[in-house]
Amino acid sequence: MNQALSFAKINILSENLVEVTINQDVEVSLEMSEEYNNFLTDNFPNDFALLVNKINQYDYAFEAKLSMASHENLKAIAVITYDNDSKAAVKDMADLRKLDGWNLKIFNGLNLGRQAAIEWLDNELAAI
Repeated sequence: MNQALSFAKINILSENLVEVTINQDVEVSLEMSEEYNNFLTDNFPNDFALLVNKINQYDYAFEAKLSMASHENLKAIAVITYDNDSKAAVKDMADLRKLDGWNLKIFNGLNLGRQAAIEWLDNELAAI
């Protein structure tokens, strides 16, 4: 089931797995982060996993970096990247949020990463 936020496309893959693709050239603001977090809270009251598809180029305002993906029910995050810049950006954000203890793994979108990411997320959820 596809949904749209003001700055991203949301694809609900199952009752506990959601894929987000942020639109091209967006700078995610604190307000956008709140819209996103509210969507996740409203639609995923139980444990869930997040698949981030970084096919587009975008950035985060510093405040948004500190608030994105701050859900107690969020158990795993898989990020699909398509180039070294995107991979580096994910690592930088993970370092910034290290204290949150994210269960995060990066997959290469050019090597069937989406399917591997979904399988990893399913396994992480099954292990809870």
